[in-house]
Amino acid sequence: MPRSSPPWEVKRELVVKAEGETDPKYGCKPEERPAKEYIRFGVINLDKPAGPTSHEVAAWVKRILGVHNVGHGGTLEA
Repeated sequence: MPRSSPPWEVKRELVVKAEGETDPKYGCKPEERPAKEYIRFGVINLDKPAGPTSHEVAAWVKRILGVHNVGHGGTLEA
């Protein structure tokens, strides 16, 4: 039975099947995405402090970012 090589000894090469460009109307690379799109379509993972309700914090985020649609995905409040 032949001895298998450890992973660090295996020669690897990158195989590209086809080169292509994405039409900009279908999106862009994350590093090229404008901040306005992150605000419009993004998600904010917020560690809510004790005291204000989730609804209040969502209202603050809405006012600070100047967006119309804000909500929260739940709460762990006791």
